[in-house]
Amino acid sequence: MKERNIILGIDGIPFELMKSLSEKGIMPNFKDLKRSFYFREMKSSIPHISSVSWSSIITGKNPGEHGIFGFTDLIRGTYTLNYPNFNALKSKTFWHQNHEKTHVIINVPATYPAKNLNGVHIAGFVALDLEKAIFPKKYSYILKKLNYMIDIDSSLAHQQSQDKLFDQLIKVLEIRKKTYQYFWDKLDWHNFMVVITSTDRFGHFLWNTYHNSENIGHSRALQFFQKIDDFIGDLRDRLKEDDNFIILSDHGMEEIKQNMNLNTYLEQENLLKLSNRHKNYNRILEGTKAFVLDPGRVYLNKKGLYPNGSVSKEDEIGVIEELKKIFHELKYKNQKVIKRVHEKHEIYNGALIDKAPDLVVLENPGFNPKGGIGKKIIFEDDDFSGMHNDSAFLFINKDIDLKKPKVEDVVGLIGGNT
Repeated sequence: MKERNIILGIDGIPFELMKSLSEKGIMPNFKDLKRSFYFREMKSSIPHISSVSWSSIITGKNPGEHGIFGFTDLIRGTYTLNYPNFNALKSKTFWHQNHEKTHVIINVPATYPAKNLNGVHIAGFVALDLEKAIFPKKYSYILKKLNYMIDIDSSLAHQQSQDKLFDQLIKVLEIRKKTYQYFWDKLDWHNFMVVITSTDRFGHFLWNTYHNSENIGHSRALQFFQKIDDFIGDLRDRLKEDDNFIILSDHGMEEIKQNMNLNTYLEQENLLKLSNRHKNYNRILEGTKAFVLDPGRVYLNKKGLYPNGSVSKEDEIGVIEELKKIFHELKYKNQKVIKRVHEKHEIYNGALIDKAPDLVVLENPGFNPKGGIGKKIIFEDDDFSGMHNDSAFLFINKDIDLKKPKVEDVVGLIGGNT
């Protein structure tokens, strides 16, 4: 009998929330599943953002091997931002490791533009052009017929329209469901992966509607998670007896207390010097020791690497120690905001470690580390109510001996691929 693997990604849902939703009866289909099988907290990537964590999930590699360290990067030898896409991924995905098998891959973040494979690939966020997000192109007409949407209109969140935002979250979820159902029946496949990303948008913009029962959007939040559970139930009811069924998230979510503009902090500490000319990171002047890219990736301004590089090879260790010290000293209303500062060799390995940030700042709960240039104050609010954390979850419909799973472990659970 053909071995089949079904992977359902639920972006941005933390372990404790998934556990709570099922135990309270809001997600009865998942409750029935997790009662009999493996369900545990899973460690997300560092940093715990979708582009990095999904890249690790689909390759089984850490960022030092697959080369994705964030949604943004700098063009080498410059201060100019670029946005790594699927072409920047340097490790093979599980669906490119075995060309003899047929794969259906729907809405996996950081897989745009879609590439040639044996099967169907519909790329997820950030996909700029739907035509380039589809392989093979012959299925474009089906997606148009389904009114396919890659993502919600996030401007609704900034318009403070809860009902309209919930409406669109559910609309996109229902379109995703119809899309997976079509390809489930259309192809004779071995591996089927679909990711729900509406949950991440819920977490960022509507997190407090679930956690505050007095919030006017609370009933809509419950309805939304019931729809997620219906999606799970629909998949479960389609399984064959020997199918492997994996459900997982890429990272967790928690309430934001404050955003932290770390470059503003470095500027105040005289470690970052900026010109009033140019834009973004091109404002960096000679004399700068370090700068930060989202979300807490710290780079030394090295001589020979950057146009205005100021840190020599012999000074690197001293600058790293100085940075660690000042980050650990950062407080908000007498509360420490930084939990840990990692050097790259502590968290990454592989041939691409030279591309890694020199340090990664990990926050205490509720304090959201930000890059960006030109903010006037260190701590501030914005329209987001939720921020990422490292508490993902992993479910599989079998008994496995994996006590502390991490995102890199998922490929090893996909039967018959390697």
